[in-house]
Amino acid sequence: MHPFVLALDLIGTFAFAISGATLGVRKRLDLFGVLVLSFAAAVSGGIGRDVLIGATPPAALATWHYIVVSCAAGLATFYRHGDIERLRNPVQLFDAVGLGLFAVTGAAKALAAGLNPLAAMLLGMLTGIGGGIARDVLAARIPVVLQSDLYAVAALAGAAVVVGGERLGLPLAPVLGTGAVLVFVLRFLAIRRGWRLPVAPGSEG
Repeated sequence: MHPFVLALDLIGTFAFAISGATLGVRKRLDLFGVLVLSFAAAVSGGIGRDVLIGATPPAALATWHYIVVSCAAGLATFYRHGDIERLRNPVQLFDAVGLGLFAVTGAAKALAAGLNPLAAMLLGMLTGIGGGIARDVLAARIPVVLQSDLYAVAALAGAAVVVGGERLGLPLAPVLGTGAVLVFVLRFLAIRRGWRLPVAPGSEG
């Protein structure tokens, strides 16, 4: 993995781990439960990505970096959750950061593995949403991606930026940065302004 992609992957791991740990604290889980939710949120998307492209064992299990980063984020959240809760809706904030970083690194790794542009975009989206799905399922709530917020769509847009940049031969670092920022901005605006995808007419919820 390119060093810059690895750095973004670890930052995304930390962000998703905080989102998972914060939800675990809110659900009144014990320390072990918080760390499990933290690790699941942090690595599930990356593990799914690596399995699908045949990069086994997955990077999250083959190296110690991901486990240490996710556990560090989980411990910090468990013991300093009061400070984290002072942020405006920290689960959604850190989830948006992790979503953006994982979407672009997932697409970049898919391209490096030789996948076609469409498959790389889809795999980037899957990498971004996988951790949030695992976190929400373990916390017994409906995954955000299955609701009407701009979530998977935002991840797909970021992955598309990476694919487009690769096709144009643009430098990797600014392309990844642009894609990640786009995802974060789309998610942030969707949360703040209530942007939602349509639901079935007459449905309740």
